[in-house]
Amino acid sequence: MAIIRTVPDDEATGRLAELYADDIADQGFVAAHTRVMGLHPEAYDAWEALITAIGRPMGKRRYELVTLAAARGARSQHCRLAHGRRTLTLSLFDEDQLVRLARDYRDADLTEAEVAMMAFAEQVSIDASVMTDADSRRLRDVGFTDREILDITLAAAARNYYSRAVQALAVDVDETPDITEELRDALVAGI
Repeated sequence: MAIIRTVPDDEATGRLAELYADDIADQGFVAAHTRVMGLHPEAYDAWEALITAIGRPMGKRRYELVTLAAARGARSQHCRLAHGRRTLTLSLFDEDQLVRLARDYRDADLTEAEVAMMAFAEQVSIDASVMTDADSRRLRDVGFTDREILDITLAAAARNYYSRAVQALAVDVDETPDITEELRDALVAGI
């Protein structure tokens, strides 16, 4: 249970009510993180604008792969489950490949560049302070431009912002009835 009180569905008004309605339309329920982060709708909207600005030039597949890797490094069950579900909804991967990707992205039929990108994003979450030019050089070696390296870094760092806030506030991890138990287990294994 979150360490702060949230607004019940029938008491939500204004922008908060809109956020709740968006979640219900998208997934059939109000996500626990929306209930908490929605208490500050201006910050929530700023977060959405930031993620849109970062993610749009990356494309959905690249953004979701970076997000899954960064969430793994941050040990965020919330984001791994939410973005695993989103990845399926967007049809970026079929469930079998997503299970493999969740267990070990190095053995999931991804390109060499995608594996390098995910390793980089995961390291940003684990401990960015130990990263050196060798980390970005690896991305250049597989074809990423400096702008793409910046986008990957920003997406991973932004995921840390959100994941850490949700974890610090003890937000409940939502049930995910629309994904299989095998996929759920793979997404949260070791976290």
